[in-house]
Amino acid sequence: MRPDRTSLSVLIVLAVAQVIGWGSVGLTAVVAPLIAADLGMDLAAVFAGNSVLYATMGVAAPVLGRAFVRYGARAVMIAGSALAGPGFVGLALASGPVSYFAAWIILGVAGSATLTNAASILLTEIAGRGARRAIAALMLATGLSSSLFWPTTAFLTSLGDWRATCLIYAGAMWFLCLPLYRWGLPPRARPAAAIEPGPDATAPPRTSTFGMIACGITLNAFVTFGLSAILIELLIAEGLSRPDAIGYGSMLGIVQVGARGIDFLGGARWDGLTSGLFAGILVVTALLLLAAGGWTPGAVMLFILIYGLGSGVLAVVRATLPLAFYDKSAYARAASRIALPLNLVTAAAPPILAMVLTTFGREAVLLLTAGCVVTATATFLLLTRRRPSAEAPAPLRV
Repeated sequence: MRPDRTSLSVLIVLAVAQVIGWGSVGLTAVVAPLIAADLGMDLAAVFAGNSVLYATMGVAAPVLGRAFVRYGARAVMIAGSALAGPGFVGLALASGPVSYFAAWIILGVAGSATLTNAASILLTEIAGRGARRAIAALMLATGLSSSLFWPTTAFLTSLGDWRATCLIYAGAMWFLCLPLYRWGLPPRARPAAAIEPGPDATAPPRTSTFGMIACGITLNAFVTFGLSAILIELLIAEGLSRPDAIGYGSMLGIVQVGARGIDFLGGARWDGLTSGLFAGILVVTALLLLAAGGWTPGAVMLFILIYGLGSGVLAVVRATLPLAFYDKSAYARAASRIALPLNLVTAAAPPILAMVLTTFGREAVLLLTAGCVVTATATFLLLTRRRPSAEAPAPLRV
């Protein structure tokens, strides 16, 4: 990308559109009771819509990977925004479980075409391995999506109902996100068929290397997404009162956004693999401290701080780790293939950890999650011996 101003404008466009995208699909966190009462569904079934979203995103990712390579990320994101509109309209018109889940399937395909993975592919098309710092900056911005959109959803719903809010979000997809992607992002310089290995090209990693990358990323995602969903109940199981558990849990998002900021500032000094090793050690340390310290306020506060730092960095690692091994001509395929197990794990982790907590107790949850992170960190350590030695191109300046 040529000038700094253009680079910054691309990041602003992506940040605005990504915050709208993630914030709008997170509406069930606010309106789930209203949907349940209106459609005659129980609350768990309503929240299962988000599991359908993530599962569909994962299944669609490998198919869309070919479209990213052939047409470029910008074209796919434009199409995805166009499709998200009917998804929200379908949600607004839902009359029961079948139509409700069908709408989430549409939104899942649209999300696979537009959300984090797509934005990372676009930045990599522009800057190759130099996109790492730009991706970290984008993740820093999108970490605020729930903080901005939960109150927005509550306000819009107070003016009408949850169905009207869905229609407003459909309009946001068509009249905000789609124009931003269409006119705010530069077209890809060359068609996919003409792509040749550029100055950042390296020998393709072995198939086993890709498997190790995918394994490490998905194991960490299982822990971070699963614990985020059951954190309050886990802290209650540790002995905290519900108000205290909610208070401590609410601090986690702030720490995670701060961790993304630290990773962004250090993005020029280390790559996604180094960050993944450091973050994994932090998460394991936090889990062991919670197991050893129990419900004491000091132990819980230390857990929130250390776990928040580690899990916040791991969110960036999911997008940037492949950049340590793949040049921009291969990143879209690799990221799309990783998205399949990643999103399936994202969908499955909350109910699995909730079942473990209610059936076997907090010790089993801490043991299972610590084991997953230890395995992922060991995988990253093995990957350090396979890291390509080629120098990365100049980074995308922000």
